[in-house]
Amino acid sequence: MSNRIKMQLLTAAAFVPFGDVMDASGAPDKLINQGKCGRFHDMAQLDFSDGAAGISIFQGEVETLPLTLEMVERHPDGSQAFVPMSLDPFLVVVASDEAGVPTNPQAFITAPGQAINFHRGTWHGVLTPLSKPGLFAVIDRIGTGANLQEHWFDKSYIIER
Repeated sequence: MSNRIKMQLLTAAAFVPFGDVMDASGAPDKLINQGKCGRFHDMAQLDFSDGAAGISIFQGEVETLPLTLEMVERHPDGSQAFVPMSLDPFLVVVASDEAGVPTNPQAFITAPGQAINFHRGTWHGVLTPLSKPGLFAVIDRIGTGANLQEHWFDKSYIIER
C-alpha cells in the first residue's frame, strides 16, 4: 500500500521552507507606465552558484489525480522558477531534506495567477500541469556541469485532493 498525501492550497507561508510564491496579491509596490501598470517587484530569490539565469519554455504533459509520486529531484547549483503561461492551476510537490534524503513530501495546488520559485537544493516533484496547455516560462541556471539529483522512493506516494 502506498503512502497518501492530501493536496493543500499553496500559500506563501506554507511554502517558505521550499521557495517563493509569486503572485499579484495585495497592492503593487509601485505604479509604472504612466500609472497604468502595477509592479510587484523582486518576487523571487534567484540563486545560482555559477552560470547565468536563463528563461526557457517548458510544455509539460497534463496529469490527472490521484497521482503516483515515485521520485523527486533537486538542483544543487541553482534556484528554479515556474511561471505558468495560462491561469490554470498546477500541482507543486516538495520535500524536506534530512542528510541529503528527501522526507515528508507535501503537495500544493496553485491558484490562478500563482507562480513558484524553488530555492536552490530544494527537493521537488517534476512539472505537473493539471490542464492544457501545460506551458510554463522557467527561469533557472544555464551553465556547464550536472545540476540535477534524483531520488526514487522505496515506497511510492499517492497524491489526492
